[in-house]
Formats: sequence, C-alpha cells, structure tokens
Amino acid sequence: MTGERILVVEDEENLSRALDYNLRQEGWEPICVSLGEDALSLFKVSHFDLVILDVMLPGLSGLEVCKRIRSLSDVPIILLTARSLEEDKVHGLDSGADDYMTKPFSLPELKARIRAQLRRRGYKGKLVRGEIEIDPSRLTVLKKGTPLSLSRKEFQLLLELASHPGEVLNANRLLSKIWGDSIIDEKTLQVHIRWLREKIEDDPSNPKYIKTVRGVGYKFEDQA
Repeated sequence: MTGERILVVEDEENLSRALDYNLRQEGWEPICVSLGEDALSLFKVSHFDLVILDVMLPGLSGLEVCKRIRSLSDVPIILLTARSLEEDKVHGLDSGADDYMTKPFSLPELKARIRAQLRRRGYKGKLVRGEIEIDPSRLTVLKKGTPLSLSRKEFQLLLELASHPGEVLNANRLLSKIWGDSIIDEKTLQVHIRWLREKIEDDPSNPKYIKTVRGVGYKFEDQA
C-alpha cells in the first residue's frame, strides 16, 4: 500500500465511484467530493499528495478551483474535461494544472499519469536543511521558525536544490525543471538564485546554503 492521499473533485456520480474504486485498488487513498467549494474547504485543512479535478463543475468552476489550489500549494493537479480543443487544454494548463485528460479516458492511462506525477513530485513530507524547513505540500519555508516570503519560482528552485543536497545541478537541468519549455535564459536563473540567497542566507554575498560551482551550476550544502 502506497497510501498517497488523492483529492477527487468530480460531480458525475458513476465516474466518481469508478475513480474511488480504481484508485483504492492501487493502494491510494481517494477522498471524493462533487463541489469545488467543498474541495477548497477540505484542501485547506487536510494534506493531499495529488488532486484530480473535473473542469465542468456546478457552482465554482474547476478552473477557478485549480487556480485557488495552486495559490496555496504546489500539489500536482490533473484536470478532467469533456472539452478536447487545444485552447481548452492551454487554458487548463495556464490555470496551474500539471496534466490534462479528455473524457472519456482510459482508467489505466489515468493511473499511469498519477504515478508519473507522484514520481515527478518526488518530495514527501517536510525537508529540514540546517535552519531551513521546507513544506512542499503548503509551499512554505521557515528559517529558525520564521516564515519566509518566496515567489512560486523561488520556492520551486529552493525545493529542487534542497532535495539534492551536495549534488551539483547544472543550469540546463534547473531551467528545464522549473521553467519547463519556456524560452528562459541562464540570466533569469542567476537572478532567481540571487533573490533566493537574499531571503535565506545570513550573508547573501557569502552563502552557506546555495553554492555556485563555476562553469557547471549550483548545489545546496546541507548544514545539518
């Protein structure tokens, strides 16, 4: 049993039941709701490892739910929709979703995509690195118990570096991981590294956490 908690937001009762049964067969723990408002209320008080979200919901739309969840957390979100136009997919991904499936879909394919998202996420529980505590499920960072205000990109960058302590991560890897297929050059990465150091380092000009490896990339020194 893997035990990952999955929030399923789907108003079609038969599909919701099928998802509940099939996800439990994989060892996951699905929690199913039919309304976006209920999903948001539940998400704010519970931990989830992944969200499966129908776009066409009564009341609050799935896209709006997606945006609000994304403002709270970096949890993987898979959208389900009957709409198959490319512009609908783009709109969904721009709302913060990580993946998109068009109804009707194959349950084995959905389960494979869930496994891929959980593997890609790769971070379980809080990371503690010296004075820094990172909570991936809530997008929060504490230093000596004090909350730090990081942008989403800064958070993703810190999480990627801190998840591989001592390992040199080259610029291309970081750009691909954080910015995906966007046309972003290395100067953008350098600026974000500088901003991140200003927030987590005691002396940004002499960093003890985020080290530059000239000509290669960056590494995170675990101060434990």
